[in-house]
Amino acid sequence: MSRLARPTHGRMIGGVCAALARRFGTSTTTMRVIFLVSCLLPGPQFLLYIALWILLPSESKVQNKAQTAW
Repeated sequence: MSRLARPTHGRMIGGVCAALARRFGTSTTTMRVIFLVSCLLPGPQFLLYIALWILLPSESKVQNKAQTAW
């Protein structure tokens, strides 16, 4: 599994579903469908999405940080 970071390519809104799909080895479409279906259930799905959008670093920031570490 790769590090959890929002990708710069292949994201629709915030890249949270794309990051989760990449982390767990599924397609982004599958992860988006799972998220949409979960929105039919009661719970804080939108708040969790927004929190992950804020907390997950962008892939470009992670790459820049890795390059400066070398």
